[in-house]
Amino acid sequence: MTETVHETPGTTGRGHSRPPTRRRQVIPHLIAGVLAAAIFLGVADLISQLFGPASSPLVSLGSTIITLSPSWLQDFAISYFGSNNKLVLYLSMGVVGMILAAAIGALARRSLRLGAILFSAVALVLLIVVLLRPESSPLDVVPTLIGAGLGLLSLLLLSGAATGLTRAVAADRVDQADPVDRDRPARTRRASTSRPSTEDERAHSRRRFLSLAAVGTAVAAGSITFGRSVNAFGVGAGEAAARLVLPTPAVRAPAIPAGASVGVDGMPPFITPNSDFYRIDTALVVPELSPQDWTLRIHGLVEEEVTIDMTELLDLPLEEHHITLACVSNPVGGDLLGNATWLGYPIRELLARARPLGEADMVLSRSIDGWTASTPLEVLTDEDRACLLAVGMNGEPLPAQHGYPARLVVPGLYGYVSATKWVTELEVTRFDAETAYWTDRGWDAEGPILVASRIDVPRPLARVSSGEELVVAGSAWAQHEGIEAVELRLDDGEWESVELADEVNIDTWRQWRHTFADVESGRHSVSVRAINAAGETQTDERRDPIPNAATGQHRIEFSVE
Repeated sequence: MTETVHETPGTTGRGHSRPPTRRRQVIPHLIAGVLAAAIFLGVADLISQLFGPASSPLVSLGSTIITLSPSWLQDFAISYFGSNNKLVLYLSMGVVGMILAAAIGALARRSLRLGAILFSAVALVLLIVVLLRPESSPLDVVPTLIGAGLGLLSLLLLSGAATGLTRAVAADRVDQADPVDRDRPARTRRASTSRPSTEDERAHSRRRFLSLAAVGTAVAAGSITFGRSVNAFGVGAGEAAARLVLPTPAVRAPAIPAGASVGVDGMPPFITPNSDFYRIDTALVVPELSPQDWTLRIHGLVEEEVTIDMTELLDLPLEEHHITLACVSNPVGGDLLGNATWLGYPIRELLARARPLGEADMVLSRSIDGWTASTPLEVLTDEDRACLLAVGMNGEPLPAQHGYPARLVVPGLYGYVSATKWVTELEVTRFDAETAYWTDRGWDAEGPILVASRIDVPRPLARVSSGEELVVAGSAWAQHEGIEAVELRLDDGEWESVELADEVNIDTWRQWRHTFADVESGRHSVSVRAINAAGETQTDERRDPIPNAATGQHRIEFSVE
């Protein structure tokens, strides 16, 4: 007769226990490592609210990654993620950090001492990163030190509890698999296994790990939720700007005529609301700079160094101008540009106080976070160009994310060589003596804006009803040159001139519209090109943004049904 042997999970055919799988042994230690790291970074990020942004190890690490990233990687992030590029960076840091933390937890299972050493080494690296940020001070290490201490303590406690838990699980599997073993005296069980001697002790091991893990999760989640990094993506970031009272402009911007808009549904407004204005910069977290603490220093190749504070700036006769800004990373047909009414003081007047030397040809502007831009001196001193040290945007103080309390606005140049936010320094120098953030990465040193246009209506792949006139509308720009004409081409037909909206000034974009009658059913395409006041036609040659903006003609496809 053949005897049938029934096996239960975790047992051999003879009723003996198999040891717990490696995965079951490791998982609690992985959790311990991740929670310890989350407590470290979360607590440090929370405490950094009492210090400057650079005191957060998350912010400093992210800012350092941005600084060290090659231009192609940054351009890829901007092109594909736009204004969400910083959020993507945070998420990527989180994924990599969790993997590293889990590895430290797994190492701590084998050697708690080695796990603690590696955890401390990572904390030391982050401490050095914080200290090396240009805007940091010695006190900014405090959040990292406190967070690292709590994180290390959490690793030790959680790893110890994880070890107890795995032993309890092993003991349970033995008892569940071998009823004979469960009936043995406790002393015999202790001699045959290294597990806790009683069910109460095993239950205590489970409760201890689960309780510590629950507390750790609560601490990590709470500190991260209310920390600096998450709040940086909130709408209320930098609301101190509302406390700055702007003076009445000495020179008001001309009223915008009704004819500046073409009146087509789906077109963006002529003035871009502050909340919709694109944001592209290297600041992972918006710098915190109060008007009381802000000063602008003008130095370098000048006869006299000049320093101005916010009180003095607001007492000057400020001017208001409508100006369109554009990002050099904007893809063909992209939305990384916006038009606003800016309030500020002419930069040429400030430079005139310092009296630049004849050999100077460039101004290196510097942000509070160390970012720099190189702008031709002749542009900033051009009397016909409204280059501003701006304090207001669309009738309000500058939003924090757009440079509060002061920034540069220079029409006709891409932002990477002109639009320095949170500006604190203007160094008059030479192009052959100094370089800036993006020029160090291979971008053109002067960055003049190219003539460009885009189609806003209809949207790509739209479905248009047959039997109706096809209305196409969009925007064109050639700051400080002005738009003279815009032309459209349906499919591969002839170029046709379009109706232009009223021009407000040569430094703003210009809307346009055109109507095609009797478009046949089916799939179609439409292309656009602009011509500036100097007679330059937008090229159809496709080019990547580096070294000075993407080129090509915007083309969309749609269907008539």
